[in-house]
Amino acid sequence: MLVHPRDLADRMSVAEPPKTFTLPIDAARLKAREILDRFPQAGYMAVVENWRQLPDGRIEFTMRHYPAAD
Repeated sequence: MLVHPRDLADRMSVAEPPKTFTLPIDAARLKAREILDRFPQAGYMAVVENWRQLPDGRIEFTMRHYPAAD
């Protein structure tokens, strides 16, 4: 199967936009686990794209959903 850059661009364009969360540590852990457990339904996989600990101790993280490989 030949894959062209346009095919990849089309597949990437249907992915959901990333969602950023800012939560206390325990709540952030639970939220990330909830999202990871809920997917890969409907042909998507969830990925924690970035995360950081803020000076007040909360965690900010971004979840992105990518189409699963065929």
